[in-house]
Amino acid sequence: MIEFLKEIDTKLLLFLNQFHTSWLDAVMFLMTKILFWLPIYAFLTFLIFKNYKKHGWLVLAGALLAILLSDQITSTFMKPFFARLRPSHHPSLEGIVHLVNGYRGGLYGFASGHAATTFAVASFVWLSLRPFYRWMGLVFLWAAVVTYTRIYLGVHYPGDILTGTSIGFLCGWFGFKFSSYLQNRSKKTPSIS
Repeated sequence: MIEFLKEIDTKLLLFLNQFHTSWLDAVMFLMTKILFWLPIYAFLTFLIFKNYKKHGWLVLAGALLAILLSDQITSTFMKPFFARLRPSHHPSLEGIVHLVNGYRGGLYGFASGHAATTFAVASFVWLSLRPFYRWMGLVFLWAAVVTYTRIYLGVHYPGDILTGTSIGFLCGWFGFKFSSYLQNRSKKTPSIS
């Protein structure tokens, strides 16, 4: 069964990875970088403080927890534990997978840290800001674009992305619950004058 799933994963990767052009290579390579998305992170932080005021720091604590958990679960635990080679490092896919600028990523890719952290942020932000903005669901489009870049660049299988996305959703939810707990506790604690 595992071999069958790996075969489907590889076929789906090769299908999705084949849609590339030279101009899109440059765009996807840029879009996979965290620095490219800093303006969005800054904007979302602004919205958090605009709506949560002095509790904005407590909300950000939940966001940071979600990011930390998603990164540590995928990068520190899962990748070394499962030791599944990225497609960009797999000998049987050499010369078949389209790589951009020679970028191959680290040796192991299961599960995708990009997918986990991006969807952790997206789900956390959606849960935190949806009461204020009906359009907040667009953060999932942003997360989907970021995670697709990983397949486009040939450094993740779709299964890596789906698993990372699931972990991201759970970590985002957990971070949201944590920030809600901090806010409720802060409201119950009498302030010292």
